[in-house]
Amino acid sequence: MAKQGGGGKRPPGMTDVARAAGVSAQTVSRVLSGHPNVREQTRAEVLAAVSRLGYRRNNAARMLSSGRSRTIGVVTLRTTFYSRAAVMSGIEDAARSAGYAVSTATADSLDTFAIESALSRLIDQGVEGIVLAVPLINGSTRLEELTRATPTLTIDGSRTDATEVVAVDQSLTARLATRHLLDLGHETVWHLAGPAEWLEAASRRDGWRTTLESAGRAVPPPLEGDWSAASGYRAGLVLGRIPEVTAVFVAGDEMAFGVVRALRELGRRVPEDISVVGVDDIELAEYCAPPLTTVAQPFAQMGELAVAHLLRCVAAPETVPEPASVEPRLVVRASTAAPPGTREAPGRRETSGRRETPGTSVASGAPVASGAPVASGAVTSRDA
Repeated sequence: MAKQGGGGKRPPGMTDVARAAGVSAQTVSRVLSGHPNVREQTRAEVLAAVSRLGYRRNNAARMLSSGRSRTIGVVTLRTTFYSRAAVMSGIEDAARSAGYAVSTATADSLDTFAIESALSRLIDQGVEGIVLAVPLINGSTRLEELTRATPTLTIDGSRTDATEVVAVDQSLTARLATRHLLDLGHETVWHLAGPAEWLEAASRRDGWRTTLESAGRAVPPPLEGDWSAASGYRAGLVLGRIPEVTAVFVAGDEMAFGVVRALRELGRRVPEDISVVGVDDIELAEYCAPPLTTVAQPFAQMGELAVAHLLRCVAAPETVPEPASVEPRLVVRASTAAPPGTREAPGRRETSGRRETPGTSVASGAPVASGAPVASGAVTSRDA
């Protein structure tokens, strides 16, 4: 290997990898960029040579020569909630598969200045596009300018004039949960909402309210939490002391865990006395006691769609792709049942500690054959 001045070894370059693998430097570049039109054997030989030589790409030099960073930025909110981490994982996996790196800028709050600062940091790094993964409600002139300067996509329902959207239908999320509880025979459904400044919380609250109104049911006053289990626990202590409460739709699984604990401490059994439905289907939901009925949010799919949508905007900035919507799915477990003092709801059966509601799609009301796969936006039942 060639020597540098002072006797030190120079790091291996792309030509060294090409020579070791018996291919051209262009082929090495295509492999490392994740290009699909490379034979698997060639890809394996190149990657083996990269590993053997300890080759690392010089991204700064690559950006200078190509004028492209092959990096996408993500603005996210500082939080420990599972849903944020799950979406980020989907974005990173999809970006890596497309040959892109991911740079993250964290905002400490939903204040527009904090979001603007995070966007500016990413633009200064030369990212090719940005995923805005914050539930932004209030925009600003500066925010509009920043999102016009760089292709930007949002995944939490927020939108500026210059952004594209990949979102879960949160109104459908609420309808699935509320309709499920009404179909079990509950007279009405109480609601523990997320923070008012979050768009997804507002959409779920609206979907819950309109479902009750459409069914001619009373709409109880909603409670509000902050997505944490502690806020769910505090709300549960309130709900558990209201005798007429038999069903609760909770806007997030972590809050639902707190609700279930509070109800248990008050001697209100789940689901015998009060049924509880959450949102997200995080990994712990099936291990709740009892396993939690919840509306699954397709976090990985959201991340994948966001990257694919954004890269289309990067490749053809003049085009305007249609907003993409991802449907949620109701997962029925053991935390919901018919209200106390009533017979088991028709069409329900107990199976291995879980409940299934065969025969009807909540989203459309269309018949579904028992045991057949059910599309997104429909009731499904599973242990995992």
